[in-house]
Amino acid sequence: MFRLLLFLSLFPIALTMAARWWFGLRVLADISGRPCRCDLARWLPAPGDASLVHHAEASAGEFGSQLRLKSLAQWQEQAPKSAASREHTRRFASIVPPLSGIVAVFAVLGAKIPVIGAIAILLGATAVTTVMEILSLPSELGAIARTARQTREDKSFPHGDDEDAVIRCAAAHAWVASLPLILRALHR
Repeated sequence: MFRLLLFLSLFPIALTMAARWWFGLRVLADISGRPCRCDLARWLPAPGDASLVHHAEASAGEFGSQLRLKSLAQWQEQAPKSAASREHTRRFASIVPPLSGIVAVFAVLGAKIPVIGAIAILLGATAVTTVMEILSLPSELGAIARTARQTREDKSFPHGDDEDAVIRCAAAHAWVASLPLILRALHR
């Protein structure tokens, strides 16, 4: 039974890690360092940014990260229940795998399950949280798309190529953050 759970757990984890690499890490490796220029009169700083000086030139990865933060803040204002649901999923995904690992270790020490069972339980909990993270990702990508549409309408970036690179980086940052913390530590 533990071997079946182990196999069934590895499948969604492997698929999610491959999707994260394809849609997130690969995109960031390709275009994250691209220098971009924005119009500071139209590009508002990210929420929580308290610096007095903002630069009109930065990498696409930095602007993409700021665009993602802006979209999350706007999403929180426009649809607080949906945004809170995504945040609760993130918290759940960061807590459940380590707690299930601790329970599995105690079960092994108490001679209730074999070591393979403990590994299967840890991977099973990780797989469940991974699937939950991926299923809640489209709502975050939708929020990024709405903010990107607004950025295009505001003409925050004089060059369309810069704008496209920033939007792709924002979506890539969302994909990179879509794994539970335990898998992010392993998949860098």
